Order: sequence, then C-alpha cells, then structure tokens
Amino acid sequence: MKKLLSFLYCCLLTWCCLSATAQSKPFSHPGMNQSRADLDYMKQQVRSGAEPWKSAFERLKAATDLQYNIQAYTHVLRGPFGKPNIGGGELSKGADLAYDCAVLWYITGEQVYADKAIAIINTWSAQLWDFDYNDAKLLAAWTGHVFCNAAEIIRCTPAGWKQPDVERFTHMLMTVYYPLMRYYFPQANGNWDGAIIHSIIAIAVFTDNREMFNNAVDHFLHAPVNGSLFKYIYPNGQCQESRRDQGHVQLGLGEFAGAAQIAYTQGTDLFSIANNRIALGYEYTAGYLLGDTPYCYGGEISTRVMGLRDDYEYVYRHYAAQGIYLPKTTRAADSVRGKATRSILTSMRLPAKGITTAGTRNGKLLNKKDGGNISAAASTPMPDTTAYIAGAGAPVKQAIPADAIYVLPGASLQDALNTAAGSSRWVVAAKGIHTLPASLKMPSGVTLAGEGLGTVLFLDPASGARDAIVNAADDLHDVTIRDLVLEGALKTDPGTDPNSNRSFRAAANRGGIIFLAQQAGGIKRLQFIRVTVQGCTFNGLQLAGANDVTIERCDFNENGSSVIPGPRLQHNVLLTHCSDVRIRNSRLDTSPFGSGIALSECRNVKIAGNEIARNAWYGVTIAGSEKVSIHDNFVEANDRGGLLLEYLQTGNKDVDIRRNRVHYNAGLGVTAYGMINSVVTQNIYVGNGNATQQELISAARKVIME
Repeated sequence: MKKLLSFLYCCLLTWCCLSATAQSKPFSHPGMNQSRADLDYMKQQVRSGAEPWKSAFERLKAATDLQYNIQAYTHVLRGPFGKPNIGGGELSKGADLAYDCAVLWYITGEQVYADKAIAIINTWSAQLWDFDYNDAKLLAAWTGHVFCNAAEIIRCTPAGWKQPDVERFTHMLMTVYYPLMRYYFPQANGNWDGAIIHSIIAIAVFTDNREMFNNAVDHFLHAPVNGSLFKYIYPNGQCQESRRDQGHVQLGLGEFAGAAQIAYTQGTDLFSIANNRIALGYEYTAGYLLGDTPYCYGGEISTRVMGLRDDYEYVYRHYAAQGIYLPKTTRAADSVRGKATRSILTSMRLPAKGITTAGTRNGKLLNKKDGGNISAAASTPMPDTTAYIAGAGAPVKQAIPADAIYVLPGASLQDALNTAAGSSRWVVAAKGIHTLPASLKMPSGVTLAGEGLGTVLFLDPASGARDAIVNAADDLHDVTIRDLVLEGALKTDPGTDPNSNRSFRAAANRGGIIFLAQQAGGIKRLQFIRVTVQGCTFNGLQLAGANDVTIERCDFNENGSSVIPGPRLQHNVLLTHCSDVRIRNSRLDTSPFGSGIALSECRNVKIAGNEIARNAWYGVTIAGSEKVSIHDNFVEANDRGGLLLEYLQTGNKDVDIRRNRVHYNAGLGVTAYGMINSVVTQNIYVGNGNATQQELISAARKVIME
C-alpha cells in the first residue's frame, strides 16, 4: 500500500506541476528547440572543436547554399503524395535553409547567414496567402515550426531583422498558418496532428500566446480519434502506423517528439509522461529497424520504408540526460550521426552541473529521481504488460484434442459445427480465410477453435447478413470460441494504410459475435479465449441474458461505429442482463464511436487486468447493474472519460472500483451518479481532463442528457 500511495503521489505531483507550468509561466526567448543557454553551449562546443558538434557544423556549412534563389508563391498547393506540388518544395526548402542559416549565424556571427535567413523569411512572409489541396494542413505543419525556429533565433540576436518584417512574419503565422491548423485534423493518421501540434506550439511561443500553447498541449494529451500522443503510441510501444510503413511511423514520432522538445524548453515536460511514452515508441520502432521482430497488434508489422530517418539524436540525448538509457534509440542515432547536420547541433542542451551530455557522471548513468548510480537495464523504460499479449496472437498452451474436426478454408464450418453439436468436441478452423456465406449459427456443446492469428473468419458482405456468429437456439449453452480472428471489415486485406482505412467505418452494418437470449440466464456457460474481433461497425461481442461467461485474454478492437442505431450505442463489448461474468487480461480498445465495455442490467461482473484504451466514448460504461468489481485495469486515452456509472431509473449498486490506472482520458477518470453502497478507492489518476478534479462521485440521481 505504501508503494502504491507513493507512486500515486508522484504521478499527481508530476501532472500538477505540468499543469501549473503550462498555465502560468511566462515564455522565455529564445525558446524553441533550444534556450539561449543551449544555443551558447552549442556555439561553445563547435568553436572548441568538440565532437560531434564540430563535424556536424562542417557538414552543415558545406551543404548550405547561400546562392539559393528564393522563389515564393502566393498559393501553395500540395496533393496526396506530392501530386500536384506547386510551391510546396520551395516552401520546405526555404524553411529548412532559413533554419540552417540561423544556426550558422548564431555559431559563426557571420552576417551573410543572418541575411540569407532574413531574406527567406521576408520573401515568404510578403508573398504567401494560402495553402490548398489534400496535404495543405500537413505541409503547413511541416514548415511552420521550422520557420519559427529560424525566426526565433534571428529575432533574439542582433541579426538586423527589422521590426516591420517581424510583424509581417507574425502576420503570416496568424493569418495563413494558424487558421489552417487551429482545428487540427485527428481524422487523418496521427502523424498529421503530431506535426500540427508541433507547429502550433512553435507559433504560440513566437507570438507569446499562452492560451494557444495550452491548447496544443491539451491536444497532445487528449485529442480524439488519432490525434494525441496516446493514440499514436500504444502502451507496448507499437505505433498507430506500424502496419503502414516505417517512414510514416518515424515521421509521426519525430513530430510528437519535436513538439515535446519545444514544450520542454518552456518548462513543460511531455517526455516523461505515461512511463516515458515517447521513449517506448522510439525503442519499439528503432528495434524493429535494427533487426528485432516485435509483436504487432492487428497483423504483421510493415516492412515498407525501412530506412532510419534523422530523428533519433535529440530523443536519445534528452533521455540520457535524465539518466534513462534507450539502447535501440542510441544505436539508431549512432547509425545516422555521421551524415546528420542541423539535428546534431540542435539536439543537445546545456548539461546540468556535473552531468555530461550523455547523462552520466563518472561514466555511469544517472537516476533522475535521486542522483544515484543505476544500471542501464534498471533505467530503461519497459513496455506496459497489462493484458499483453491479448487476442489470437497470444501463446496457446492447450493442445487440440485428437477427435477434433478440422475444417479447411472453403469447407463448411456450419456443417462441422452441426456434426459436433452437443458432443463437447472441437471444430478447428485451419489457418486461412474462412469466408462465411451466411451467419454462422453456433450450436450448444461445442468448441470452435482456430490456429491463432492465421485463422480468420469473415462474413461475406454479399450474404446480406449483419452478424458473423449468432446462437442457433435461444438456450445456447456450453460453448467455447478460442484462438481465432473474426474480421468485421468489408474485406480482409487492410491495404497499405490500415489505420486510415479503418478509422471511420460506416459503410455497412456488420456485427461480430451476437448471442441473444429471450430471458435472463437463457444462455449459459460461454467461454471466449484468445479471440480477436476487429472492425465490426456494430458490436464486436454482444451478449444478452447470458450466465456464467468468461472472456479471457481476448482482443476486441475497433468495433462500434456510427451505424444504425447510432453512435455511442454499439461497442467493443456490450453485455445486457448478464450475470456471473469474468472479463480478464483482455484488450478492449479503439472503438470508433463507442466504449470498450458497456454493461446494462448486469449482475456479478468482474473486470480485471484489462487494457481499456482509446475508445471514442468511455472506457467502461455501466448502467443499472450490481455487484460489479473493476480492479487492476489500465484505462487510458478514452475520448469522453475513463469510467461512467450512470443513473437511469436506478443507480448501480455494490460496485467496487480500485487499483486501476486511469490515465489521460479526455474527461474525468471516474464519473458516477446515484451509486448505492459502492467503493471507489486506490485508483491512480493522472492527466484526466484539464482540471485538478479527477473523479466525480455524486449521490445525485442525475440522468445524463447527452
């Protein structure tokens, strides 16, 4: 208990300090990627011939084209994948060159570099009116923070940038860049909002707009759909675009880290939050690019665009300075350092007294907490292990019985189930895609098993049926479904951009496993073990009137869209009038419009050890239920809030909510109205919503009207 309370206090202290800093501290200038002390340290290291600064400086100087002909455009157009691209290349080149020249000016004091940076900034400030086409926001986001970094250095030094020109640049930021980006774009893959946040934070600092800065930080922490850090980097380090290609993954990581870099300069630490979540994303991705094969939810990790980008140096240096060792990120940084230029120079801060730029004292890594020496292994952030690995990819320990009926893809699963009905035999769907010509009607007394991720059940869209698996009779009993994938999308091939293709599915009404009884207890003794159900626009799993249900190490993800009967009414898992239910060690994530788990009129339910994250409504919603225990779950980044226990005609009764980690949900950690004889205790709340209050437990019989 003492350790738990200590951890809770540290988490709350970190979040309160972060919030107070964001609300009150005036901006320092220069204050983008580096402070003045950091810039002076960079200059000192270059001039003293220290490495890697010296070589990076020489490469940057050699690559900088002072004869570059600046060509600005009034209307900049960039379509998907750069087609069309009118002015986009020139804008990106100009922003990069301006920042390069600003850095070289700071180091050398040679006016020619300042003049070039000023000329680029002034030319674009006087010419640019707007962006257009598909990638307009993205291009603005890519270039905005680069221009701001350049301008910040020039403005804060005797470079000769005239005040009317400063005002013209500010006018461009506030009338061209900011209006385009201010509403963000979380509907796109998360690298978009990572870049937009990065540029809005930079604009906020340049224009001394604290409200804008706070808004960008809030979006970083709480954005819906795909937009926040927690939507982009999962607790195990996997990234939202890991199945797309590693180029976009690294782009997204770099943009979120870049936003955190500016925030850190201004005293807001977005690096350490959520078990150093940025570090986990970098380690997962760098490890894969360097030869590891990490587990990837949703299917195989992409082998496309496997080259290392120049995005690792600052992240490695930042964490090392805190005494945190990232072995894979360090190797990645080592691999690209010999060709890198500006990223090396702008990646290292003035070390704290007695601490080297590698975060060591006397050759040993430092512990940020107490300054003592710790081993590298002890200081490396570890991926979260809650419910990991869940679903059909989890290791299988139970052997398949000798009398099992094997069904190859193309053969009839329905016939095999009918043959095995009532016998307690197994029907094993062999690896491959099993296209169901109609809803699979599950009989009693049978186990339907697969061979892990390789077994995919898919309801043919031409069937006209909604639900993939239904009960054959109202008194369904003694059924187990295990070790298989049920794909609810309209096709089994996710394409080259899986996340984008699945984010807003509403084209058809497609359900997963739907077992409905006509009375409470009408169906009973159901087990779901290591099952993955994904992509259903209706509910992933819906049980009505079931008794004695076990859901163990399953993965219900991206189920519950905005189809009839409407958003917030279908979920990853929906249980109504059920009793004696155990939901354990499972993953209930990313419902596009619903919750991870929704209970209505249920009794004796235990929800323990699950990851419940990134759902568009709440992590868990409960109404009219009793004797529900919610223990030791990880509830994170749900768009409305963590847990909702609502009052309708009656309140929930005998509910026990304890020892859950409830982190960075957009609303309160726990909201409850009209509960009776219930306990909410020992939960760890961090960063839920924007207020100090993290839970609302009210005796009021309030019916939510939204």
